[in-house]
Amino acid sequence: MRFQMIAFSAAMMAATSLPALAQSTDSAWLDAVSEQLARDEQCQVEYFVNIREGELAGRKTYEARAQCRDGRQFDAARTEPEKDFMLKICQITVC
Repeated sequence: MRFQMIAFSAAMMAATSLPALAQSTDSAWLDAVSEQLARDEQCQVEYFVNIREGELAGRKTYEARAQCRDGRQFDAARTEPEKDFMLKICQITVC
């Protein structure tokens, strides 16, 4: 029983230290976000969260939050036929 608890604790610690990885049905647009962030904001993307793909008035929409290696986060959004993503830095807000 004690071994099982130690193994469970080790597994939980390993799981909580990993970043949350999001999934996409078409990862090419995530590559485009990474390239634009590198070019425009000097951000090396580590991972994405809150990935959303949808449709609005018959046009595809894409949204995601990117985590940069230096700790910054950006929200990226695009509605086709636009080629570039609208990038907005996430900042701490105080209520």
